[in-house]
This record gives sequence, C-alpha cells and structure tokens, in this order.
Amino acid sequence: MNVFGKNIIYALHVTRFFLNFAPNKLIIDMHDSMVSVIMPTYNSGRGLCASIDSILNQTYSNLELLITDDHSTDEETHVILQRYMEQDNRVDVLFLDENKGPGFARDQSIRRARGRYIAFCDSDDCWFPEKLERQIAFMREHECGLCYTSYIMRDENGRDIGLTVAPKRMTFAKLKHDNKIGCSTAVYDTKVLGRKYFMPFIRKRQDWGLFLTILRDSNCKACGLQEPLVYYMVRNNSVSSNKIGLIKYNIRIYEKVLGYSHAKATAYFYCLFMPTHLHKLLKKRIDSYKYLHGKRHR
Repeated sequence: MNVFGKNIIYALHVTRFFLNFAPNKLIIDMHDSMVSVIMPTYNSGRGLCASIDSILNQTYSNLELLITDDHSTDEETHVILQRYMEQDNRVDVLFLDENKGPGFARDQSIRRARGRYIAFCDSDDCWFPEKLERQIAFMREHECGLCYTSYIMRDENGRDIGLTVAPKRMTFAKLKHDNKIGCSTAVYDTKVLGRKYFMPFIRKRQDWGLFLTILRDSNCKACGLQEPLVYYMVRNNSVSSNKIGLIKYNIRIYEKVLGYSHAKATAYFYCLFMPTHLHKLLKKRIDSYKYLHGKRHR
C-alpha cells in the first residue's frame, strides 16, 4: 500500500474516533458541570416569571430547570409553566395530580435531575445573574460538597428590607441547633455526596431536614459564600411567616430526621433551638440595619 493509501486509512480511523467518542465525551463533560435547578410551584402566578427568568438568564448557562407543580388550582400558573416549557428546552415541568407539599415536589425534581450539581430556588425568590457562576467556582476552589450564600430579603413591593449573612462554615452540630442555610441559596455536589439525598416527607421545614441528613451522613465540607446572591421574598401569608405554626414541624424534624423521642425532641427545641434562633434573629437585625443604612448613604 502506498503512502497516500495509508494516509487515507489513518484519516478514516481518526474520523471514526471523533464520531464515536467525542460526542459521548462532550455529553459526559456537559453533565459533569451541569446544574439541575429544583423548583416547586403551587399557585405561584405572581412573581413566578421573575423567578424563572432569573434562572434562565444566569451567566452560567449549563443548567436545567426542573419544576414540579404541586397541583396548582390557578390557571395562570399552568399557562406560565407551559409557555416556558415551549420556549426553552432547559425547562422541564411535571404536573402532580395531588397536592403533597413542597418537599415532595422538590424530591420529584431531584429524581429527574441529570446534572452534577443540585441547586434550589423557590418560585417567588430570584437569583442574581452571576449566582451560579460565582457559587460553582467557589465550591471548586474550596472543595466543598454543600454551599450556600447570603441573601437579601425583599417585601412584596420589591423593596429591600434586610440582609441575612451566611456563616462561613457549617457543621452538623451547629445546624442541629437551627437552620442557618437559605434553601434558595443552596447547592450540593452529587459527585461528592452521591445521588441519595432527598427531602423528608414533612409538609414544612424539609430543607432543614435535607441539610441535616447531608451533614450527618457525610464528611463533606459545607461552606458559605458571604456575598448576597439571592433575593428572598418575604410574604405576610407565607409558610415561614407563621413562626408559632412552625414549632411542631421543627420538633418533628428532630423526631423524623434525627430519630429523637418526642421528649428529647421537645427539650432540644426549647433548650437549644429557641436560644440559637433568637440569637440568629438579633444578628439578622444588626446585619440588616448595616446593609440598609449603607445602601441609603451610597
């Protein structure tokens, strides 16, 4: 065979290699850096578009948005979700036939996730455009399996009303005293933790249960990026605004997730959770005052 013939055969082998291997490798590389964003919705018409847009317009574009609608009864939410699904192939929506709560809805999205990173955003919260880009870079730099950020609180009129500063590090012992991780700021790495973490089947406080489980069952680092990268919506009629109503769910986390007896769970709540929570609220007020005061004078 002459040199020309050998070159032709070599070129065919190289072409076959790229046709068979390169696309598969590209898919693997894309999934290894993909972020799966988990969002539950329930009658979320007002504010839903802004929340979805803040995700789809991220500077970090390798993402999928997995929405599970918890059997919304308003037509507006259905219309919005259908429209986004048709406009952007990164949006995938599952409509439940029965209302089961945000924890169950989030779990249905987690089970569909293809990305390496699992991120959370509630349907009335919004991300800064560079949120994922900065957070994923931070996670890689600090080699942490769970990451969260500071966030700015806004009222229903779009006014900034406070700031919650993320702790630099979080441990299971610290998190057991009170939830200090904002759900819409959190991202965890399935390459470090595996695809085995889901929210407990409790109507409220499921995010705290998930983070407790991760820190209890793994040796991963949990790091806080103290830069605010999320706008957290504070609504007067929201689940989290009813502090008294949340008491039984806080106690249930100790029982269901940590396996404590009712007596031990109740003692933990009143002796550890409440003092820690009150200290957190005081710190939040101080941080919020500094932030709002500085904003007025900029």
